[in-house]
Amino acid sequence: MPSAKKTLLINALLVTTLIFSACSSSKTTSSSNSENASEQRNNQPSIAELEEIYWARIDSSKMNFTEADVKFMTGMIGHHAQALIMSGLAPENGASPQVQTLAARIINAQKDEIASMQTWLRDRDQPVPEVHIDGLNLMIHGTGMDHSNHMNMAGMLSQEQLVELSEAKGKEFDRLFLTYMIQHHQGAVTMVKTLISTDGAAQDEQAFRLSTDINVDQITEIERMKLMLSKIESESKD
Repeated sequence: MPSAKKTLLINALLVTTLIFSACSSSKTTSSSNSENASEQRNNQPSIAELEEIYWARIDSSKMNFTEADVKFMTGMIGHHAQALIMSGLAPENGASPQVQTLAARIINAQKDEIASMQTWLRDRDQPVPEVHIDGLNLMIHGTGMDHSNHMNMAGMLSQEQLVELSEAKGKEFDRLFLTYMIQHHQGAVTMVKTLISTDGAAQDEQAFRLSTDINVDQITEIERMKLMLSKIESESKD
């Protein structure tokens, strides 16, 4: 079943064709009008032809991307993957219910975004990073990039910080998790800003939507985590 967007475009193309036909035939005499109308009906594109035009436009739009877009998608997949490692520690390290809920939300959202970015790259015949997580170790395959390139991205935790987080329990885990995840999210926001400020980048509709959605989600969660962290710090002083 065609999507709403696809149906609207096909209908628009069909209406345009019919309007053109009507305008053309109104300029003819009554006799020739009948003949022209019959000929024009025969020349009108079919639904199948309109669908072909639609998909050709979709395919063409997918080629409107830059190296910066590809770099962003590739890097953000690795960036999100580390957030999965961090969030996966919450249940086993005795995190509070509030932090566990936040961690679960991060896992669900960022898994979906990783899949969307992988699809974006695949649809444009670009190398697709495959994420492999083994405990605290993150491996990214399929891009030809060195693992250190991912670890050097803005906001990424060092291996030492990951170990520190994995060894923390209870309230100390909550404090470290929020501190490090704020840092991690701020790095993602920096990556989006870099993309948007790059000439010619994020002109692709899907790339723009993905990057801006990530930006909004990360900023919203940063503010939520700051409030949670402030509460923990105030309670520790009492």
